[in-house]
Parts: sequence; structure tokens; C-alpha cells
Amino acid sequence: MQETIQPPLDAAQLAEAFRQFSEASAQLTHAYSGLERQVERLNERLTGLLAALPAGVVLLDAMGRIEQVNDAGCAMLAEGLVGRDWLSVSSAMLRPTESPTEFEAGLPDAVRRIAMSQTAQDSAGGRIVLLHDVTEAWLMRRNAARNERLAAMGEMVAGLAHQLRTPLAAALLYAGNLAEPTLSPADRARCADRTLDRLRHLERLIRDMLSFARGEVLGTEDFDICELVAELEHTIEPVAARRAVAFTSRCACPGLRFAGHRKDIAGALTNLLENALQAVGEGGRISLAAAHASGRVEFTVIDNGRGIDAALEARLFEPFFTTRADGTGLGLAIARGVARAHGGDITLQSTPGQGSTFVLSLPLPIREDAA
Repeated sequence: MQETIQPPLDAAQLAEAFRQFSEASAQLTHAYSGLERQVERLNERLTGLLAALPAGVVLLDAMGRIEQVNDAGCAMLAEGLVGRDWLSVSSAMLRPTESPTEFEAGLPDAVRRIAMSQTAQDSAGGRIVLLHDVTEAWLMRRNAARNERLAAMGEMVAGLAHQLRTPLAAALLYAGNLAEPTLSPADRARCADRTLDRLRHLERLIRDMLSFARGEVLGTEDFDICELVAELEHTIEPVAARRAVAFTSRCACPGLRFAGHRKDIAGALTNLLENALQAVGEGGRISLAAAHASGRVEFTVIDNGRGIDAALEARLFEPFFTTRADGTGLGLAIARGVARAHGGDITLQSTPGQGSTFVLSLPLPIREDAA
């Protein structure tokens, strides 16, 4: 194949080619200058953006050295960090906390809470570390947790006082009867036994509440339902008699036993009976009945007191809601909590001016033993 030989360029053609080359070179130079100006403007904007960011930004190179730190990052850490190894800096200035993504920085009297996150390595091996000052949010969380603990402690103390009041009143009445000179020896012995029984009940309540405060889980126990009703009768009867209130109790499930938190259930029923006593006043009537039907045991507390307005029924079981000036607003809330903890609930039927009926219903497991 014969090669084609191009004729040499004459002077005019060379001059034209050189002109085109110069023109293209000038265009490239102009474009490069424009690109430099755009890069400079972008750098200025990026620098301004980094300076304006409330979060700290630390740029790392492929070796883990600090290339750039914005103003917020310097405020959280220190000045003059460029060129230093990030692992050494972070280990020296950021102390670990209970949270794996949060660290403490600063002096003990001026601690700041810093949340840290990192991006994945880029194509050049560099990374970006983001630092967020979450001190205020952390303080709010800590204060909220502290307030919750204080509220729980207050609720616990109020609940304990609410449960202690009635058996304590019964113990005081029995103890007061011991001072009667006309009391027969048999009645005196019975009053002494009941006083000791109520005091032992108070001791158990305090012990169980302390166990609850320490986070211990109270075990369930197997108990006779009619024995529980008799215990509640011994607690409520003297208090009702002192207030001239007729009190009756009935257990229609002899030999029936229930496995659950006996003291909690007794406390819940005491709360219901205490509320009934408050509702009826002198000359009123209250009753406690226990029955077994459809795989459930039902404790029914009935009073002929003032009743409850329909508008208040929905809020009656809310914690700290009360219609009495001396009430804690915890009795019914605690009672419903106990019922639901056993898989049951409390229902209410009330008519203003005619009285109220509370039913604490608990499901099986229940077994019947011979009495």
C-alpha cells in the first residue's frame, strides 16, 4: 500500500494554524481562569457555610490527620488542631459516657455533652467527623428522668400512706378499746389479737413497699379468698362503726383459692372500701362481696352514698385526680393498676344520689380446694 505524502504547509497555512492554536489556548486560559474563580467562590461559600454551622466539622485526610476544623469544632475542642492525629485528639479531649455516640468535653465544672458521628471514607480515603453540642438536650433528659423518679417516689409515698391509713385506724381503735375497764377478759384478748394483727399487716405493707422501691419483684402466693374477705372485714368494720356506717361482708366462694399478689389485692380492695366510707357519711351502708362465676372471681363493693357524676367517671381512675380536699387521687388508680397487673380490671356503675358499685374482677388461674 502506497502512503500518501501530504505536501508541506506554506507560510500562510502555518500562520493560520498558529493563530487557531493561540485562539484555542486563550480560550482555555480564559476558561481555566473562570474555573479558578468559581472554585474560589465555592471555597469562600464553603468556608462561610462551615463557619456558620452550629455543628462542629472536622475534615480528616486518608492518614487520619486533621485537615480542617470549623469554628464550632474549635469551640467544642480547641484551637490549633490542624495537622494533628484525630485519634490522639479525640482520646485526649472526649471522654466516653454511657451512650456509645455521646462524649463529655471540657472541665469538670463546665462539662459539655458532645454527640459524634463520622462519614464513610471518600475516594481519597478522607472522612468527615460531625460534632453536635447536645448539652441542653442532655440536661433536659436528665432533669426529666430525675422528675420522673421524684414523681414515682411521691406516688409511692402517697400510695403507701393511702394504704396505711385504714389498717392504722383499725389498730388504734382496737388498742383504744383495751383501755376500757369494763371490757371482759375474752373481749380484751380479742381486741389485743386484732390490734397485733393490724400492726403486723402494717409491717408487711411497709416491707413490701420497700421491696418495691428497691426494685424487687414480689412473688405470688396461693391464698383463700374467703380468708381475704374476713381480713378486710376486720380492717373496715371498726372504722365503719366509728363513723356510724353499716358494713356487711359476704363470701360466696368457700374453699376457692387464688394465686396472685395477696397484699396488693388486699390493698386495692381496701382502697375501694375506703372510698366507699368517704362517700356515704354517717348512717350510710357499704358492703363487700366475693363471688365466682365464668372463670373469674369478682369482688363487689357497694355503697349508698352520693354517687358519681357521669362527667367525672372517665377521670376517676386517673392518678392524682380526686374530688376530696384531703384525697391523694391515688387510691383508685392503684386499685386499677393492681387489677390489670393480674389480667383483670375494675368497673364502675354509679347513679348520683343513689350510690356506686365497684367490681374488681380477676381471671383464672384459680383452683378449688376442699375447705
